[in-house]
Amino acid sequence: MLLDESGAGIGVADKASVHHASTPLHLAFSSYLFDAAGRLLLTRRALHKKTWPGVWTNSCCGHPAPDEPMAAAVARRLVDELGLADVTLDLVLPAFRYRAEMENGVRENEMCPVFRGRVSGDPHPNPDEVDSFEWVPWSEFAPAVLAGARPVSPWCALQVAELWELGPDPLAWPTASPTSLPTAARLS
Repeated sequence: MLLDESGAGIGVADKASVHHASTPLHLAFSSYLFDAAGRLLLTRRALHKKTWPGVWTNSCCGHPAPDEPMAAAVARRLVDELGLADVTLDLVLPAFRYRAEMENGVRENEMCPVFRGRVSGDPHPNPDEVDSFEWVPWSEFAPAVLAGARPVSPWCALQVAELWELGPDPLAWPTASPTSLPTAARLS
């Protein structure tokens, strides 16, 4: 879903056609999955992915389909990428936005709301999407990312900085109202 600067939808394009040197602003999402102990499910992107192959990042990212509610899109990708169903999701950063550029000139340009999820048990990653995973204590991971000692995707580093401001316990982060989402994402 392509967006204008206010977050309103202005059209659609195939995902494969929008990630290049002049990537238009579009709608995406990120999710951070935690277990009961507050450990983050960290994933390593598949080595053949067009953007940031082999890079460690948050649990799952993706793009909603046109007219697909954000929470439904996140749930769909959690099943597709990680084999995880019935995840409790909470919106925590409704207005996150970033731009990033790879060394080869491919750019990301996204309004990317962030969701927190709670899970039990290990994922069953789809090798087309995820190379590997690990569980890391948030209390160790976030400070390491903030100090530059733990390399992660550019969006993950920016999101961790904002998430850390919500408090040190990810299970206690406040939830945001869906009315704070970009206009194009405010579907029921």
